[in-house]
Amino acid sequence: MDVETARRTLARLGGGTLDLVLPPRPLLGGRAAGVQSHGLAADAWERISFIEAGACDGCGLPFAQAAALASPEAPRCPACLARPMAFDRARAACLYEDPVRDLILAFKHGDRTDLTGLFATWLARAAADLLPEVDAIAPVPLHPLRLWSRRYNQAAEIARPLARFADKPYFAAPVMRRRRTASQGGRSASGRQRNVSGAFEVTPLWARRVAGRRILMVDDVLTTGATLEACARALKQAGARGVDVAVLARVRLARAQTL
Repeated sequence: MDVETARRTLARLGGGTLDLVLPPRPLLGGRAAGVQSHGLAADAWERISFIEAGACDGCGLPFAQAAALASPEAPRCPACLARPMAFDRARAACLYEDPVRDLILAFKHGDRTDLTGLFATWLARAAADLLPEVDAIAPVPLHPLRLWSRRYNQAAEIARPLARFADKPYFAAPVMRRRRTASQGGRSASGRQRNVSGAFEVTPLWARRVAGRRILMVDDVLTTGATLEACARALKQAGARGVDVAVLARVRLARAQTL
């Protein structure tokens, strides 16, 4: 038995012993959940709206009808055909509805970093077609003051394990916030765009690393895409060959109603 096999065996034994002493509880309702359920009760799994086939290639929004497809090769929703996003492609694991909303809020504001493995698995599945084509994976940044108060960047906590899974370089901070922005919550699409306008930049050191590369930006939720668009613009201005996006959840929102 080699060292790695021994380590994994001990980890499984240790985890099983811990489950006997402290039986795992589901993250959201239901009875005790074993490790095979990743901490979610069966009824919670059933209520998650995972995004399968039939979503816009440009913004990740699920199509209501197949007629919204532009072509089989490049399916885009009407809003993306009218005004493409600054990033090239987007993938979302699921819709931002209960119980996913509660999980993300607990992860983001409740120190539930134990959810990173589950979320990274969701993203790996949602962005499976993008991962082979990207050159590096990076998180949407937090302003240093917000990072200090929250103690961790939720996007970075997902992006790191995703990069390990995909065997891609992890770019910790290619984009930085040059100014602290107010929360995007409650703002209109135009208000969100104004709020993040000019808020991001790529330093000369990172510009040399992103030049000519396709970057996958990771975040928790995509609403109108204003923050991710601002990051994509900064990366492309620095010489990035392309910018794709992968998020845990997509708000069920028609861009045409918010532009």
